[in-house]
Amino acid sequence: MIAYGANYPEMYRHAANFAHRIFRGAKPADLPVEEPTKFELVINLKTAKALGLTIPPALLLRADQAI
Repeated sequence: MIAYGANYPEMYRHAANFAHRIFRGAKPADLPVEEPTKFELVINLKTAKALGLTIPPALLLRADQAI
């Protein structure tokens, strides 16, 4: 399985902050748009194998992490 994203705990904190603000009455359209500062390519080889996927070697070389 391939996952794109930033540091997950940091992402969850941001999501919780937005949810908190919405529950306190903020309109979603009024919340600022945030862009990620970092992207990582992480390939979960065990999940890929369980799904019957073959990850091309060129993609593995480009991955930031293969777990």
